[in-house]
Amino acid sequence: MPIKFFEWLPPEGEKLLLVLFLSFLIGLEREEHKTAGSEQFAFGGVRTFPLIGLIGYAMALLSGPQLLPLALGFLVVGAFLLMSYWHKMSLGGMAGVTTEMSGLTTYLMGALVFHEHYWIATTLCVTGVFLLQLKAGLENLTKSIAPDDILTFTKFLLLTAVILPIVPNEGFTQFNLNPFKTWLVVVAVSAVSYGSYVLQRVTKGHGGILLSAMLGGAYSSTVTTVVLARRSAREAHPALFSGGILIACGMMYLRLAILVGLFNAQLRWLLGPPFVVLAIVATLGGWLWTRRAHARSTDVPQDADADSGPTNPLELRAAFFFAALFLTMLVVTRLALLYLGKAGVYALAAVMGVADVDPFIIGMTQEAGGLTPVQVAAAAIVIAAASNNVVKGIYAYALSSKESRLHSLVFLVALAALGMAPLLLW
Repeated sequence: MPIKFFEWLPPEGEKLLLVLFLSFLIGLEREEHKTAGSEQFAFGGVRTFPLIGLIGYAMALLSGPQLLPLALGFLVVGAFLLMSYWHKMSLGGMAGVTTEMSGLTTYLMGALVFHEHYWIATTLCVTGVFLLQLKAGLENLTKSIAPDDILTFTKFLLLTAVILPIVPNEGFTQFNLNPFKTWLVVVAVSAVSYGSYVLQRVTKGHGGILLSAMLGGAYSSTVTTVVLARRSAREAHPALFSGGILIACGMMYLRLAILVGLFNAQLRWLLGPPFVVLAIVATLGGWLWTRRAHARSTDVPQDADADSGPTNPLELRAAFFFAALFLTMLVVTRLALLYLGKAGVYALAAVMGVADVDPFIIGMTQEAGGLTPVQVAAAAIVIAAASNNVVKGIYAYALSSKESRLHSLVFLVALAALGMAPLLLW
């Protein structure tokens, strides 16, 4: 029941007051729009919209449980609004349709209040006024968003809201492969990468190398290492780029802590704290290195070259490839454990560090506590991450400038060694 404005009003009077208030609010906004003179002709204002709201309320009252009279009233009001739109079109120029849509919304609002859907009616009103008032900002937003970004977000919705709910949640084959869990892994990895991708696109050209290293490391530390190493060969800022590479590789541990924590509670407490500490140490160490006396130009802008920008992380082909790779890692890991034991799993972890470690590491989160003991899975994840840092150190040494290549290699090998420290605690 709505708030009682006056105790002596009957319940229907309270509803009518709410309809008048909400309708008047929309009418007031449209009146201001009409006064601004942005259009030659504008339909309605502070009187017309309350009348439309009252008509909607009255038609809902007369209709009772029947929907047809209410729908006929909607058509009649829509016909008047169509005549208004036709008149605007006949005057030439740009003819927006938001006022007419607001009229239809007001009619429905009156009907919703009669049926005591107060929250929905109020939300429609408030949201409608926001959309009408934010016209300039929303139009500028559409100009700043590239069509590719809209398509990328649509792909993200396809992966999460369309495909995931229909994937069967049961195990298949002797390896107990679960399609739902597999696709959930794809969604989680894509979400982390997509978040970093969006931030990189928003801050491109503004954040400098350090911000690029942090966001790029969360997106893909290997790609970021290669990009920064190549740039260091072209620009005279060796400490800046070697420090940025260390920051990017430290952010990998934060990314892994998030992904591991999402899929396995035991590994979350076993690996989460040390991985977060490693991320902080590497990020702080990289930042301090960039603050050296000869590295004061830490505001070097991001390069406009193609190799400095993130690639779309939500290509459907890449998503399916990741799913297939994840399933392959599950099968290979189980076979290694069955036939080669712990040593086989550790060797596989070291080899996986050469490539993308995400499928292997997320696969270990699925195995931990089942066929694979938790500590074995945790050790394998630690080894894979350390191996990946060594490989990135080799990439940096091969691609960086002479002044920064040795520093980058030493930093990443030291980070890999420090990353193996948790093994001493188990």
